[in-house]
Amino acid sequence: MMTPPIDAGLEAYVTRLFPKLNPIEQQISIALYRLLAEGRPVARGVLAAQVGLSPALVREVLDNWYGVYYDAAGEIVGYRGLALKETSHRFRVRGRTLYAWCAWDTLFIPQILGVAAEIESNCPVSGDAIRLIVTPYGVEAVEPASTVISFVTPQQAELRENIALHFCHFIHFFRSEGIAGDWIVRHPGTRILTLDKAWALGREKNADQYDAVADIQDRSPAVHPMNPFFCCAK
Repeated sequence: MMTPPIDAGLEAYVTRLFPKLNPIEQQISIALYRLLAEGRPVARGVLAAQVGLSPALVREVLDNWYGVYYDAAGEIVGYRGLALKETSHRFRVRGRTLYAWCAWDTLFIPQILGVAAEIESNCPVSGDAIRLIVTPYGVEAVEPASTVISFVTPQQAELRENIALHFCHFIHFFRSEGIAGDWIVRHPGTRILTLDKAWALGREKNADQYDAVADIQDRSPAVHPMNPFFCCAK
């Protein structure tokens, strides 16, 4: 699939913002995404068993990461873009309904999970429903076709302080570039990206963070754009 080139400065910025994980961190990160995608809170002991590492080591790694959220029982319910708690971005994989922290999360997480995802969101200006099918290979379908996405470039210290407040709250799908442009003017520091460019940016982030990015791609045929999700979703 051909995707438009990404602005080199933006790609370099995102690489610095989400730096490469070491081999142990990569194992833990990918396993955590996939366990969370099963739709249940993830106990740290279960995660440790999944990756074959000691619970103490897994706990140490998680304690040093930002963007990991726990429930009252101490189990993981949210991790860097993927959540069990309801948000405005519904994210369906393998028949399970999950949620994403922001619009961009829905574009790069399918590659990490290795499956296609059905996304439902709403334009924050018009309120119109936006629906997508995203696979590890790109955006397969989108309704409306004119949909674009906003993006922001905070400092890494701001992400560590509160990733939702400084990053996720500024990244939305919009039904058109014109509507997004009005919103961008009211939110200094944000910009508009096409979906293809935003997906490609996520692909580069995954490649920079994970050595095995080629191995976490779905090998099954792409989802057909006429998936019933587009006919029946409300």
